[in-house]
Amino acid sequence: MRTSINQQMGKREWFFLIMLSVLWGGSFFFSKVALDELQPLSVVLGRVAIAAFVLNIVVVLSGQRMPLSLHIWSLFIVMGILNNLIPFSLIFWGQIHIASGLASILNATTPLWTVLLAQWFTADERLTLPRFAGVVFGIFGVVCIIGPDTLQGLGIHIIAQLAVVGAAISYACAGIFGKRFSGIPPLVTATGQVTSTTLLMIPITLLVDHPWIYPLPHVGTWSALLGLALLSTALAYVLYFRLLASAGATNLLLVTFLIPVSALLLGTFFLGERLTFWHFMGMGCIGVGLATIDGRLLQWLRSRMRQRTDTTSHQPDDYSI
Repeated sequence: MRTSINQQMGKREWFFLIMLSVLWGGSFFFSKVALDELQPLSVVLGRVAIAAFVLNIVVVLSGQRMPLSLHIWSLFIVMGILNNLIPFSLIFWGQIHIASGLASILNATTPLWTVLLAQWFTADERLTLPRFAGVVFGIFGVVCIIGPDTLQGLGIHIIAQLAVVGAAISYACAGIFGKRFSGIPPLVTATGQVTSTTLLMIPITLLVDHPWIYPLPHVGTWSALLGLALLSTALAYVLYFRLLASAGATNLLLVTFLIPVSALLLGTFFLGERLTFWHFMGMGCIGVGLATIDGRLLQWLRSRMRQRTDTTSHQPDDYSI
């Protein structure tokens, strides 16, 4: 029989989730810079190859070892396909044809797909009304932050939009599949994943992009690739697998709601951008959505109602005979 466990996140998990949103929020900027000179698959290969090189060195220096089991490496390959190869390729290609804001909104549907898929493929993350309502609040908040006018682009480049939605579904599948690595150190899992993706991407990129026919990229492009690889991939995936083991797939992929918030706050503090009513509205909706999915808000409301009921039941009867 399946059991239903509503996993909650502690302070450490929330801190890691916010850090992950900042690291992945920067990936949209880095990729936009890199795509000015490189083809989408070349950006994917550069991102995972540099990350794999660095992570393998870190594994050796930390005294850990990569597994030799063919079964585990087959799992790394599947995870690399679901979490890197498919979504990175689809998002980078989609960003060429649609605005980054719209891509962020479509990418923010990841928790919705995760909630729906987890209902069928997990025993401890069943679909509940609060979780579904929280996802809806979160998506509405993302739309508010990026700007409702962005939705006017829906339908103009339908293939590119479907590509980003496909990436969101792939991320959701990866989050559920990644629960298999709960007994493996997060650093080892992250290294195995990006190493597998690199080996798969080399022949695909050579066949499709023909990178040798393009001139060498400028320093700015290399800097963007390093940012994508070291911050948005290597460091981010170590946090990703650590969170996946402790918080579950549904809670982990709430990060897609926080990515626009992180980008907005970074722009406010470092670029002098101004907040509008829609920004505050969006952050409020995202906060409600996160609290609803996490379960603490509902538990607090129930405890308050229970206290009121107990207080009322113990009041003396005012009627006398």
